[in-house]
Amino acid sequence: MKIAMIGTGYVGLVSGVCFSDFGHDVVCVDKNPDRINTLLAGELPIYEPGLDVLLAKNVAAGRLSFDGDLKKAVDGADAVFIAVGTPTRRGDGHADLTYVMAAAEEIAEALTGYAVVVTKSTVPVGTNRAVQTTIAKANPAADFDVASNPEFLREGAAIDDFMRPDRVVVGVETERAHKVMREIYRPLYLRDFPVQATDLESAEMIKYAANAFLATKITFINEIAALCERTGADIKMVSQGMGLDGRIGNKFLHAGPGYGGSCFPKDTRALARIGQDYGVPMQVTETVIKVNDEIRRRMVDKVVDLMNGSVAGKTIAVLGVTFKPNTDDMREAPSLTVVPALIGAGAHVRVVDPQGRHEGEALLPGVEWMDDAYEAAETADAVVLLTEWNEFRALNLNRLATSMRTAAMADLRNIYSFDEATEAGFSKYACIGRRDSQEWS
Repeated sequence: MKIAMIGTGYVGLVSGVCFSDFGHDVVCVDKNPDRINTLLAGELPIYEPGLDVLLAKNVAAGRLSFDGDLKKAVDGADAVFIAVGTPTRRGDGHADLTYVMAAAEEIAEALTGYAVVVTKSTVPVGTNRAVQTTIAKANPAADFDVASNPEFLREGAAIDDFMRPDRVVVGVETERAHKVMREIYRPLYLRDFPVQATDLESAEMIKYAANAFLATKITFINEIAALCERTGADIKMVSQGMGLDGRIGNKFLHAGPGYGGSCFPKDTRALARIGQDYGVPMQVTETVIKVNDEIRRRMVDKVVDLMNGSVAGKTIAVLGVTFKPNTDDMREAPSLTVVPALIGAGAHVRVVDPQGRHEGEALLPGVEWMDDAYEAAETADAVVLLTEWNEFRALNLNRLATSMRTAAMADLRNIYSFDEATEAGFSKYACIGRRDSQEWS
């Protein structure tokens, strides 16, 4: 199959590379010439483990190419995927469909034969029908179908998610379109991975419902963690006990500083807005959004409390600023709440992150970037563990503590334990869901 992938952001690039590894001929298109030139040079504009190797393999095999010319890429394509951004629209929480509709208009002008136009971007219910109307209006003679194919990729594990998915959702209306989509996902059909065919609206809703539910699990366990701190319960034991229930499961039950990233914040806001527009308020989702914001602010309070009520004049080493490990994505990261708040309260903040500096330098003005956790902690008054990168999971805590001015740690990912910290020489330790803080002489 010949595939045109419109958009080389996270979803478009990962999907395009993986489709080419399925054996399809894929052209990834982007209007940003710098991005295309970067890809043509064999470099990646994003960080995703293993993507560079897969890209090089399929470029060498002649199945994967990059171009800035949409018309050329669409010409003769069996499927055209729209994988452009749908950021939150300012002022009302809606998903901004400007790029989606612009792509649809350009695709309409470029179609030369039958093709399935597939929306890979996360879009509100009704968008695919709007895409269909837009294309038909721009090119009444166009021979096409539309399909909805939402993505369920976890940053940092996207290739495995694409190649071994929990499910693939395909919203189609005609057998002709279904046949094309089946052929595109043939490698997964042959290995018996679930591929669910639905109508367009159900496919669109599945994406929002799934992300809102996962955001709800995260927010719920974070609320329970706050209650554990007051009652003396241990959130790790509570999470384990809940997760052993097959009806609940253990995923997304890890207490922390709140959810972030490119999906959950944007999609929960969009779902809440969709509910308002249709007169069916999404009260659970609206509460999740509110509570998640409160959780982030509570993380700032934890650090301030650890410093006896004031961080003014203190040096704070922050380990990890991306919203999760194994990605360079800073979108809606908890660090964007925590770090500016500490700086605003008078702290000097040093930051270490294996991949976060590229985006973080613009997003976190006023911080001092360092390459090494031990260097960042030297003479510092506190260490804040904010992202659970592997290199922060196995720190020499004794070395860390002895180099600090004040051996204090705010472990906002529960990587370590009270006993580990005290044995290493930390005099103050705060974590999530066990106690607000623990001190000893």
